Amino acid sequence: MSGKVYVTRPLLGEAADLLRQRTSVEGNEVDEVLPRAVLLDRLKTVDVAVTQLTDTIDADLLAALPQLKAVANVAVGFNNIDIDAATRMGVMITNTPGVLTETTADFAWTLLMAAARRVVEADRYVRAGKFKAWGLQMLLGQDIHGKTIGVVGFGRIGQAVARRARGFGMRVVFFDPFPVPAAVAAEAGAEAVSFDSLLGLSDFVSLHVPLGPDTHHLFNDAAFAKMKPTAVLVNTSRGPVIDEKALARALRAGRIAGAGLDVYEHEPAVAPELLTMDNIVLAPHIASASRETRLKMCLMAAENALAALDGRRPPNLVNPDVWERRRI
Repeated sequence: MSGKVYVTRPLLGEAADLLRQRTSVEGNEVDEVLPRAVLLDRLKTVDVAVTQLTDTIDADLLAALPQLKAVANVAVGFNNIDIDAATRMGVMITNTPGVLTETTADFAWTLLMAAARRVVEADRYVRAGKFKAWGLQMLLGQDIHGKTIGVVGFGRIGQAVARRARGFGMRVVFFDPFPVPAAVAAEAGAEAVSFDSLLGLSDFVSLHVPLGPDTHHLFNDAAFAKMKPTAVLVNTSRGPVIDEKALARALRAGRIAGAGLDVYEHEPAVAPELLTMDNIVLAPHIASASRETRLKMCLMAAENALAALDGRRPPNLVNPDVWERRRI
């Protein structure tokens, strides 16, 4: 197979081996984000780039790489890539959907439960030597079973979160701007409601929407004002869906009770106000970070890259118009 692949950050072993067995591969051997100038220089002679969410592939970068055939992103999301520019320039963009659905849903529940039952606070309490005796009012949290969970965005991951809620005997409501087949909602045991209704009804709100103009700062001061003061907000989707300054105001004022975040508005930076609060659980973008799932993601990205090199339609093509134009 002719052509060259550049891997911007190390892949898990089997995926790296797969690429090396099939084509010429170069890569960043240190698991750190490459500076833009270095990234540009490394990609100037390759046909396919295997990237991660930390790599910004914008129009200017793509314009400087006329030889580039494809970008294989190791993520289900691709907001780090200018898809419109890539499509105009004939660069195929791929992602890794599906394989991280269940693992991400698991972690959304991890954050939900940790925030509701104050697990991180409790851990710090014990480590600090403060646990001297059992107390009736010590670290009181709130029940999860029998409550209402609102799922914002009812795609694969949102549906998986809803299915798990049935085990807790919860009412599940959801909001999605796109129509959801009645059979899909029924299978998940979920009820479609308006966004405002979801905010008012839900004891727990879990976010599973892509980032776009309609979802940027979807959760702002106005949204928090409509939520229950006992509500817990969980975000494993994209950071800018939440206005972090508004979230800090809501948590401080008691407009909502708690939150669990895996993603951030200006990742990897976190709003300083949030770092000082006990009623929020903060994780470093690890919702898909099980060994099994991350390996599947790497293997999928490698297969996408190899297909592009081989002149085949990549299995997970985000911008199919590029492929259709090549066939004409």
